[in-house]
Amino acid sequence: MSDNKFPKYEAFADTLKSVSLSVTPAELHGFLTGMLAGGLSPEDGRWQPLLFDYTNDGMGWPMAALGLASELMAHTAAELTQNHFQLWLLLPPDDGEHSLFELADGVSEWVNHFISGLGLAYQNVNKLSNDAKEALKDLEEIARLGIDEDDDLKEQALLLEQVIEHVKACALALHAECGIQTKTENKRPTIH
Repeated sequence: MSDNKFPKYEAFADTLKSVSLSVTPAELHGFLTGMLAGGLSPEDGRWQPLLFDYTNDGMGWPMAALGLASELMAHTAAELTQNHFQLWLLLPPDDGEHSLFELADGVSEWVNHFISGLGLAYQNVNKLSNDAKEALKDLEEIARLGIDEDDDLKEQALLLEQVIEHVKACALALHAECGIQTKTENKRPTIH
């Protein structure tokens, strides 16, 4: 697993709520990851106005929340470019009484906002390869999934784990095609 360097989900959610932002940590992380997967560079600063427009009617964010979002953006960008083929998703914890339902809702929120972030950053969705189109279609289907209270919850929990891993694979596949890749120098021997 990747190294989680962020506050617990609840603390992150409390910070967002305390400054009257109606976005969950899962939605925020999905949105930022989608923009990165779509090729938006975290260094150029364009992500902040897009975030403000999408989440707060164009109004800026208070510094406490913006600082957390900036850290989340930097960490996620590093994860996507280090070629570890791992991605950490900021989702509600899976402990507690209603946690499976909250986790499933968090996955849906993450995926919906990932798709939105990708769409804002990558304007050529029609030109995606067949593999990337399939990954995007899978994400669109996953965004509509839910947990049925009448089904075996242990089985549903195992299936949700598999879905989360597939979400990560789809996000990484889309980033591989649309995202900004780290440049590797073409080192050829110098001929004298």
